[in-house]
Amino acid sequence: MAELTTVTDKDFEEVVVKAKGPVLVDFWAPWCPPCRMLSPIVDELAGEYSGKIAVAKLNTDENPETSKKYGVRSIPTLLLFKGGKPVNTMVGFRPKADLKKQLDSALP
Repeated sequence: MAELTTVTDKDFEEVVVKAKGPVLVDFWAPWCPPCRMLSPIVDELAGEYSGKIAVAKLNTDENPETSKKYGVRSIPTLLLFKGGKPVNTMVGFRPKADLKKQLDSALP
């Protein structure tokens, strides 16, 4: 089963920043068509990378503080965190192959 978590402003630090391994965070909003196009791809990646990279989604409308803190101005934005810090930023819709390449680069 996919390792997919929904995070909020309240638990972002605990779930993402303090995570032991890499975490991919999908910053999205329900009114955003590219976000809706990307969502099933992110869901698939969560399953494919289960146990290697955790995947989380953050609704930017409901959680503006975290979005602001990490400079998310356009959605969808995917931030890859490693060691509690963002190490890769992907803005806009990307094909699954591009995303896999970025995720693979974060693995040991």
